[in-house]
Amino acid sequence: QVQLVESGGGLVQAGGSLRLSCAASGRTFSTYALGWFRQAPGNKREFVAAISRSGSSTRYADSAKGRFAISRDNAKNTVYLQVNSVQPEDAAVYYCAATGTSSGTAIWSIEYEYNYWGQGTQVTVSS
Repeated sequence: QVQLVESGGGLVQAGGSLRLSCAASGRTFSTYALGWFRQAPGNKREFVAAISRSGSSTRYADSAKGRFAISRDNAKNTVYLQVNSVQPEDAAVYYCAATGTSSGTAIWSIEYEYNYWGQGTQVTVSS
């Protein structure tokens, strides 16, 4: 079992940057593959980025390539999402998710593949 708590959201100006964090409880953080998803008002929740339990593999949605970077620090039980050149369409509630795996390199981009979810952090973009 793992509990996830996101932070780092808030109001950001278009063109700016922000870093979202997701802190996990428990001593088995390194056994989880992690992902970030987001949901804008009126839209379905969508995949943003994922990282393997070892951190050696990452995957991004097409909309996130080039501006987003996912990383993890297993010593701090934390996964990060760096967002650069923020755009108005990045406004959403951002969720981190985790799923246990024995594979060091496997990553997933579909919601139902994740067992644990945080409560989300709101990102608002001003233009």
